[in-house]
Amino acid sequence: MATTIRLARHGAKKHPVYRIVVTDSRAPRDGRRLEQIGTYDPSQEPMGVRLEQEKLEHWLRRGARPSLTVAQLMKRSGITGAQSANSEAPKTASDVAPTPDSGEATT
Repeated sequence: MATTIRLARHGAKKHPVYRIVVTDSRAPRDGRRLEQIGTYDPSQEPMGVRLEQEKLEHWLRRGARPSLTVAQLMKRSGITGAQSANSEAPKTASDVAPTPDSGEATT
């Protein structure tokens, strides 16, 4: 099951409050969730983001991928270790196994 960390909308009409939740990536936005790990209130000044650090780290270790918005919120609030859902860790030369040239014979 692919898990994602994303926002679920709550609050009154035209006054949204978001919950930061861990959910199956196939579930609807406000549907079933595995766990709530924080909240985000965009109407507060400064930005009202509360995250439970231990739960967040637990889910990131288990392979949950934050959405782009959640990754930006984590970055703005100073929480490290977040990778966006659309970015992969760059591969280095040491990660890639060398391949033999087609012109050279291997024995």
